[in-house]
Amino acid sequence: MSTRTRIAFLKGHGTENDFVIVPDPENAVDLPPAAVAALCDRRAGIGGDGLLHVVRSAAHPEARGMAAEAEWFMDYRNGDGSVAEMCGNGVRVFARHLQRAGYADEGDVLVATRAGVKSVHIAKDGDITVGMGRARLPEGDVTVSVGERSWPARNVNMGNPHAVAFVEDLAHAGNLYAPPPFSPASAYPDGVNVEFVADRGPRHVALRVHERGSGETRSCGTGACAVAVAAARRDGADPAVTGSPVTYTVDVPGGTLVITERPDGEIEMTGPAVIVAEGEIDADWLETFVR
Repeated sequence: MSTRTRIAFLKGHGTENDFVIVPDPENAVDLPPAAVAALCDRRAGIGGDGLLHVVRSAAHPEARGMAAEAEWFMDYRNGDGSVAEMCGNGVRVFARHLQRAGYADEGDVLVATRAGVKSVHIAKDGDITVGMGRARLPEGDVTVSVGERSWPARNVNMGNPHAVAFVEDLAHAGNLYAPPPFSPASAYPDGVNVEFVADRGPRHVALRVHERGSGETRSCGTGACAVAVAAARRDGADPAVTGSPVTYTVDVPGGTLVITERPDGEIEMTGPAVIVAEGEIDADWLETFVR
């Protein structure tokens, strides 16, 4: 970074799940965990639940195998600097940046992620739909706890791990500053995103979430998908059994997402994505977190 004094960044959000965006087509910016955490710090940095490192797939060692299918790779990092497989809200914001930068138009675009290539549709009305792939439902009972309360949770994997607990009142989730304890530990050896879910009406639920590596966030796209899948199974509306797609409206603290699961198992998530600002990072400041 010493050859440059400024590094471009943008700030965006999807249902108030917010991200620092670092466009870096040739993968030239060094972003170790400490630098990412500093950028995502809401007081000493720019602030965000995570960071979207925008890299051409051919320029990133983890994505070169996907380059023939998807030109762009979402090198996603959690707010603490750790690497994550996938972020549903992040993919929508990533696609909005590609559109704004002239790399994508309205219509379909493919985005490479650590959870595979995701299909994205940018609609004329502004909403963005992401093909989130299929959910996996690992066997085994899981329990999550907050204080004296415990609930059974559904283990749902959306390319990243989720524990979905249905509760009577979202306040029962507590402050969600720390990761809610879960058992057995073997269910999630690398940690887990925990969703607490309350019913709001037919095919309509609300959630709060503790995201692994980020704490409570205003929204979690993969979490909303996991919640819709868990709710459908609870409600006897498995599309693979009924032969009909099922759609749930999922309220998150930062807005609303619409999740559809199709009979073939494919899940689509639709919601907004907004770029709110752009600017420059002082490379000398960032360099102090790289050494």
